[in-house]
Amino acid sequence: MNGCERVAATYRLIFSPMTNTNLFANFAVRIMKFTLTAKDKLSKARAGTLETDHGTIQTPIFMPVGTAGTVKAVHQRELMADIEAQIILGNTYHLYLRPGLNTIEQAGGLHKFNGWDKPILTDSGGYQVYSLTDVRKIKEEGVTFRSHIDGSKHLFTPENVMDTQRIIGADIIMAFDECTPYPCDYHYARRSLDMTHRWLKRCCDRFDSTGPKYGYDQTLFPIVQGSVYKDLRMKSAEVIASFEREGNAIGGLSVGEPAEEMYAMTEIVCDILPEQKPRYLMGVGTPINILENIALGIDMFDCVMPTRNARNGMLFTADGVMNMRNEKWKNDFSPIDASSDLWVDQQHSKAYLRHLIASGEMLGAQIASLHNLHFYLWLVNTAREKIISGEFYEWKKQMVGRLGQKL
Repeated sequence: MNGCERVAATYRLIFSPMTNTNLFANFAVRIMKFTLTAKDKLSKARAGTLETDHGTIQTPIFMPVGTAGTVKAVHQRELMADIEAQIILGNTYHLYLRPGLNTIEQAGGLHKFNGWDKPILTDSGGYQVYSLTDVRKIKEEGVTFRSHIDGSKHLFTPENVMDTQRIIGADIIMAFDECTPYPCDYHYARRSLDMTHRWLKRCCDRFDSTGPKYGYDQTLFPIVQGSVYKDLRMKSAEVIASFEREGNAIGGLSVGEPAEEMYAMTEIVCDILPEQKPRYLMGVGTPINILENIALGIDMFDCVMPTRNARNGMLFTADGVMNMRNEKWKNDFSPIDASSDLWVDQQHSKAYLRHLIASGEMLGAQIASLHNLHFYLWLVNTAREKIISGEFYEWKKQMVGRLGQKL
């Protein structure tokens, strides 16, 4: 039995009509609720609260990426106590391949499998499949691809991606879409967009005909695509809004286009998407990107940058970027970040962290990852405070100037 046959058998077992009836009959599930609490007068920035069955999320929010059920180099206890993360991501493609749906389902879903009892969002795997350029084939039915682990052949369709995310058990799940590359031919982007919209209808039909497996609400977000073409982005935002889901996402940006084009597309889309629903900009980005997009009306962000760059010795701070491999830190025994209230930032010196990173010690990656995630959460939390107090616009301008410096 190959990979496609195995997963088909799993879906038939778990999502049979009898299984759905038995599992869902006794559950009263709450629908996710988003409430706007404040809006900035000089920009489109907003503060809100997003209520899920696993907890309330204060927006704007940054979501640490836990690709394979873990945020790299960071323990769940640190995420909760030190980072104070409110929601994390899981990756459908990676979790589907390893540990696999049977293991996650037997554990009772990803929350129980990884010990995280706050909200989780899963992407659809579309971006990962898109990145497998040489080992995937896109058709109307879905995407056939080969595993990066063992080369086995698999098929993702809008329907079985919905089923997969039901099994993983995320609070917020994403529609299956095609993420076009940059640059992208206009005619290809248009054809891709139309197919993404057809896939969205299939996602919604499948999602609405099934129910949550573990007794709590799950919410589906559609994804706006359209590359960097204004008319396509406008069309997609209108189509996505017409589905009237509880939240909406913007994909296909931060894939190599200039930041100015990202901001232009984000602004166009935010002007169309419903104001009273959360807006999630996928895969973005640098601290400056985040502040600029908050000013355009984005509520939710995720990116691997804080942890990936941490493992390479790059630290983000309120005064700019520090490359901890630089010789200048070798005998600097001041705290990693004197302005931070994070324990490791106060406990350890720049010299010690540089030594760990230069030596390839795992502790270096851990400390740097904690620092960067803490900084990203501090940034969005402070943005929220400034929106509520009416000081966001001026504060954002000052911060953008500081964040671009190299220390």
